[in-house]
Amino acid sequence: MHPVILGVAGGTGSGKTTVARAVLDAVGHDRIAFLAQDSYYCDQEWASPEEPQHFNFDHPDAFDHRLLIRHLRQLKRQEAVEVPVYDFVEHRRKPETVRVGPQPVVLLEGILIFVEPELRNLLDFKIYVDTAADVRLMRRLHRDISERGRTMESVLEQYQETVRPMHLEFVEPSKRWANIIIPEGGENRAALEMVVARVEQLLAR
Repeated sequence: MHPVILGVAGGTGSGKTTVARAVLDAVGHDRIAFLAQDSYYCDQEWASPEEPQHFNFDHPDAFDHRLLIRHLRQLKRQEAVEVPVYDFVEHRRKPETVRVGPQPVVLLEGILIFVEPELRNLLDFKIYVDTAADVRLMRRLHRDISERGRTMESVLEQYQETVRPMHLEFVEPSKRWANIIIPEGGENRAALEMVVARVEQLLAR
């Protein structure tokens, strides 16, 4: 039997990861293969250390969707995949990979996973996490400063130059493809319970 493939999308800082973790905890880590779109950033050759600061990491072209699609198809055929490990400080892929084996559920999380039609069509159930822009910005600031070694000035500059424009052009319109829209992200317990119940229904089939 083919696994159920779930997609969790939404803007940066919307709470996608919180929703994904809630599904993992409820359905069971032993039944879910988890993939993050962030692992599939294209491996770039930078001309200088400053170049990544001006690169648009929020455009669909920044991701290696061909590899991600191939991995989803392999998991659908019950084959293990070698997922890239991306270094967000150096803005490069690391030499090592993480092996992810097939499971009854494949859970994919990322900001732009509904934008690419070929990728979107592989998803059996699509969840969009909808959170207010000011909340998303505060979460992005905290994550990039504490986890990725960024300064507040660089985060705000990137947000203004690429993150917000790309959200309005690509991410926000992609929620029309969602089967369910969750406002307030991981704080919406009722919606999370409904999502988990739907996953269990899909598994039962």
